[in-house]
Amino acid sequence: MNLNQITVPSKDLETSVVFYEKLGLQPIVKAPPHYARFVCPDGGSSFSLHLVEELPKGDGIYVYFECDNLDEQVEALVQKGISFDEPPSDRPWLWREARLKDPDGNQIILYHAGENRLNPPWKVK
Repeated sequence: MNLNQITVPSKDLETSVVFYEKLGLQPIVKAPPHYARFVCPDGGSSFSLHLVEELPKGDGIYVYFECDNLDEQVEALVQKGISFDEPPSDRPWLWREARLKDPDGNQIILYHAGENRLNPPWKVK
């Protein structure tokens, strides 16, 4: 089994499409006003948005995008006008992460984990 895509809700698809294109995702389907799909620049996964009347309540959705060159990627995005809630920092779970929210409040985490992504020291044997 392989993960194909994640779909997140959006109340303003047009604004969200611009945001995700700025992040570097490449559009492959635009079906306004209800749907858009992107391919991730690395790995072949896809990511989509669908129009909703109401966003989920509570903590919402967390989406992780892995970047080999996290600090440089964040700096390039800042230069494009993207604001981060948390700059890149080392986490206790051995990942380096930067956090921001998309226009709908979905939590976006850009991260680098290297070998620890699938093989942390506490991995189940």
